[in-house]
Amino acid sequence: MNIIGQSVPRKESWEKVNGKAKYTNDFESQEMLYGKLVTSPYGHAKIEEIDTSNALEITGVRTIITGGNFPLAGEEMRDRPPIAVGRVRYYGEVVAIVVADTLATAQLAATQIGITYSPLPVVNSPSEALQPGAPLLHENLGSYEKIAGVYPVPGTNIASKIKIRKGNIKKGWEESDVTIQGSFSFNPSEHAAMETRCSFAQIHENGMVEITSSSQAPFMIKKLIALYFGLPTGSIRVKTPLVGGAYGGKASVQLEIWAYIASKAVDGRLVKIVNDREEDMVTSPGHIGLEATVKLGCTKDGILKAAELLYLWDSGAYADKSIDLARAGAVDCTGPYRIENIYCDSLSIYTNHPYPAPFRGFSHSEVHFAFERAMGMLAKKINMDPLHFRYINAIKPGDTTPTQVKLNRSNIGNVQKCITRLKELIRWDDWQRIEVDENIIRAKGVSCIWKTSTIDTNSSSGVILMFNPDGSINLMSGVVEIGTGTKTILAQILAERLKMPVEKVYVQMLVNTQNTPEHWKTVASRGTFMAGRAVLKAADDVISQLKERAACILRAPVEDLEVGYEKVFLRDDPGIHIPVKDIAYGYVYPNGNAVGGQIIGRGTYTLRHLTRMDKETGAGKPGPEWTVGAQGVEIEIDTRTYRYRLLKAVSVIDIGRVLNQKAAEGQVMGAMNMGLSFGGRETFLFDKYARVLNPQLRTYRPIRFGEQPEYIVDFVQTPQIDSPYGARGVGEHGLIGMPAALANSLSTALQVNLHHLPLTPELLWRTKEGRT
Repeated sequence: MNIIGQSVPRKESWEKVNGKAKYTNDFESQEMLYGKLVTSPYGHAKIEEIDTSNALEITGVRTIITGGNFPLAGEEMRDRPPIAVGRVRYYGEVVAIVVADTLATAQLAATQIGITYSPLPVVNSPSEALQPGAPLLHENLGSYEKIAGVYPVPGTNIASKIKIRKGNIKKGWEESDVTIQGSFSFNPSEHAAMETRCSFAQIHENGMVEITSSSQAPFMIKKLIALYFGLPTGSIRVKTPLVGGAYGGKASVQLEIWAYIASKAVDGRLVKIVNDREEDMVTSPGHIGLEATVKLGCTKDGILKAAELLYLWDSGAYADKSIDLARAGAVDCTGPYRIENIYCDSLSIYTNHPYPAPFRGFSHSEVHFAFERAMGMLAKKINMDPLHFRYINAIKPGDTTPTQVKLNRSNIGNVQKCITRLKELIRWDDWQRIEVDENIIRAKGVSCIWKTSTIDTNSSSGVILMFNPDGSINLMSGVVEIGTGTKTILAQILAERLKMPVEKVYVQMLVNTQNTPEHWKTVASRGTFMAGRAVLKAADDVISQLKERAACILRAPVEDLEVGYEKVFLRDDPGIHIPVKDIAYGYVYPNGNAVGGQIIGRGTYTLRHLTRMDKETGAGKPGPEWTVGAQGVEIEIDTRTYRYRLLKAVSVIDIGRVLNQKAAEGQVMGAMNMGLSFGGRETFLFDKYARVLNPQLRTYRPIRFGEQPEYIVDFVQTPQIDSPYGARGVGEHGLIGMPAALANSLSTALQVNLHHLPLTPELLWRTKEGRT
């Protein structure tokens, strides 16, 4: 068989293209009630009074829920009331939930609730939050429950502080002949998934809590709902159908809490809560913002010697995943370069902005923007080709990461090979900047990337395989199909191991935590690696069972048998065989005697040798491998208007081994598109009261169809030894270097240093003309 590497169509593609795929909001029933969120119009304010009397008089309104008597929520640190109590801390924070017979009734009632606020001073950026006299957003910071590895600073707005200390930074500066320093920033923004978040919940008469949600983390929903409300985990069942885009935004647990609270308030009735677009953008968690200061030093020959970094993450009103995001940014704080001396502080800081969820790349596009722009500045200062500068400093096997993990050929891949291939594809040596005429300039910019996963050290994934009477197999995994095609890849892995047609592997798309084996979360490009390892183990389990059963029938030792091509056969005489379908459900002898039964295989995989990071140095192993790559962008800009066109975007990723060519290319291209949109277009605009001024897609404008460049994707293949067939995760990596490469291309074109995102024509004009 040769299924690995083929462009196998995705298992769920037919139901998606014919319009029959069902997403969470597609499920309706006659007994369903509807919840509507009432949200704050202020970024920071005291709640003086809530008057629900008029709303409760509306026919069809079942109840109105306000804050109080609910446990604090938060995955890393429990600092967030599910419904605001006493005051609101961000624009869009939920103040009440209306539950009614219809959504229209709930929406009408929500407009009739009278809420009196007293505005409070706001914190509008991480740097403002650190100023003396800044409003303290969480006076009880020191008393919040938290998990290991969270380091709040009580009496400040610092939710957590992560430190990286590698080598001797003083020695690094002494060995540096040339230094540069730059400050970089961007505001929070939005994931803008096509499907808005939706959850519905009910509490059955036997006490079973059933939640259906558009989520990347159904098993985390189960765990956290049980933790928050003191429920037995076995009494909670979470279902997740197909998810219409997520990009990290649906990894947080939020609507599920509201749906459970709403159901409980109406005696366990089924209650659905679905975000409208504005709620999805500002009420639910978005994309984190950052203020960064990067100082780099190198020798006159261009060898990096020191990196001193300060990352101030805009954690919004509540910490939730921002603490983990700050940790992930610290882990890979330098990009894929060999630097002996690193000093990094990565701080999760409260502001009066919407709080963040993971965003595709999990802090890495953000960190790489700042660091790769600094690399461009340093290359220019020493008058060295920026691609060559990256090449000579590229991290290699034998080097150590910022967290002091020693790398090898398996866990780091080949950065230099990616750079060499990028150089060819973008035709770097032809030109980097040309003036087409007196107004039009073309320029190229590059960046290098790497990423590991900072996930729980005990993260695991399970798979169950069940044979059908015709010899086909049902594959069940807790991986959520969020558009990545991972479940198709798992089918390919299984088909390759069993040497059977992939068409005869049936994948269950729906995740049900009661009967689907757990997969920690569908995040961090971990699905193929973790679930793939579980698939291989489950495949070995069914192979063992098939051989054992066939050995009795074929009267041959187990060790003489092979499984493949839908048969179990003698390895030295394949003509002696039995079809898998004849034994997959047991075997009936000619006289009617029957043995065995349905063959069911199972496999699990837990990440190995991961450790927590040392509080003082950051030393530790956060993930199993680093996927690396090199990226470039070519633009054309009109210096009269500062409008520019994206001409070409190139990514070369060391994918380890390509499992599905078209799927891999599609993942990288889609991520590149998101990266260019984040870098060039997307941002929240805040006024002085920390209100979001553009929470609609008509004013918040992601890159549109027809505005994309030519995308070129290629792969380097340095197998990862412990991964299924050598493959590395690649779901996020196409995004990571795009904002930096775009900024480097525009900086080259205009011959100025661009330090802020998004790179709009107005920003380019202001920077070039020195306007404030």
